[in-house]
Amino acid sequence: MSDVFHDLVGQDEAVDTLRAAAGAAAVLRSVGDPTLEIGGGPGGGMTHAWIFTGPPGSGRSVAARAFAAALQCLPGTGCGTCPGCHTTLAGTHADVRLVMPEGLSIGVNEMRALVLRAASTPSGGRWQVVIIEDADRLTEAAGNALLKAVEEPPPRTVFLLCAPSTHPDDISVTIRSRCRVVPLRQPSADAVAEVLVRRDGVAPDVARWAAAATQGHVGRARRLAGDPQARERRAAVLAVPRRLTSVGAAFDAASALIEAAEAEAESSVAEIDATERSALETALGAGGTGRGAASAARGSAGQIKDLERRQKSRATRAQRDALDRALVDLAAFYRDALMVALGAPVAPVHADTAELADTGARSWQAEGTLRRLEAVLSCRTAIEANVKPRIAVEAMMLSLWKG
Repeated sequence: MSDVFHDLVGQDEAVDTLRAAAGAAAVLRSVGDPTLEIGGGPGGGMTHAWIFTGPPGSGRSVAARAFAAALQCLPGTGCGTCPGCHTTLAGTHADVRLVMPEGLSIGVNEMRALVLRAASTPSGGRWQVVIIEDADRLTEAAGNALLKAVEEPPPRTVFLLCAPSTHPDDISVTIRSRCRVVPLRQPSADAVAEVLVRRDGVAPDVARWAAAATQGHVGRARRLAGDPQARERRAAVLAVPRRLTSVGAAFDAASALIEAAEAEAESSVAEIDATERSALETALGAGGTGRGAASAARGSAGQIKDLERRQKSRATRAQRDALDRALVDLAAFYRDALMVALGAPVAPVHADTAELADTGARSWQAEGTLRRLEAVLSCRTAIEANVKPRIAVEAMMLSLWKG
């Protein structure tokens, strides 16, 4: 029977570390000692705060959830079948709280409320576990609120943070100094393909293609293998290099890329937005005709406006994520062309556009191909720095056209 770490792809060292820590936590729990220390000591490698780092697709959030399940496991082994494991992995465990930034950042009010709730006694007598996905999106004030909790944690509270790295741009030095770091690496395409076949029932040839095309990113590979629209969007992105025949074509390509990202983002959040708005309006008494209904409706305007603000922020985040996926695919195409130009014995990321990459490499030569790759990477950096996506993409397309 599979345990909670079964789907953590290609991370044997990290799994060994987390298994040992979960075992130590079970011992502490059984003897009634809530003391947690980094490294050795009574915790035997278990501590109250962890940071999971690694490149996109390495499984940071998967590792954090699996570890949370192991901490809540009734036998203490992360068996994957007991109620503690099952409810944690399903997201319904009462003592496991998950923070996923819906917008561009995680604010201080949200973090203060989370820290306050995390200080309560675990209902199951085990651990209160707080998982913060994309901890690099904490605002400075939110980071300070979290720091206070990490510095003086409640006896049975464990914080699990996910971030790309321990660089100060991703996580503050003071928070980093109080956490144990679990580094993850990019899984191989073969390992990702095996998971897609075993867990998702994807055909082996499709799984291998999707894993290679997404450079070992598990989530993107699953989406590409199972979503025809995702494959269509990828094909449109990889057709960009042959469309750049003039200045006008460059601006047209930029508009098409932005509009595709907007459409993808809108479709991904539309159902959630509608459900949230309907639930809020019902809670505020929408449709009521009795005494005071009009004044209640006026009083609800502020709450509806706040919901719309949060939904707009979430839509912006979804649009940027969709656009970033497109830019990663485009960068991989120019990487393939660069490998051809340099004569490197490396397999292409996009095997289905290898002929186009070969044609481009002969035309642009290594130097021109490298400039194009740098233009795509610079576009990603600019968007991360809050440059308006349309401006950044238009500048990129012009650079790609000029070479």
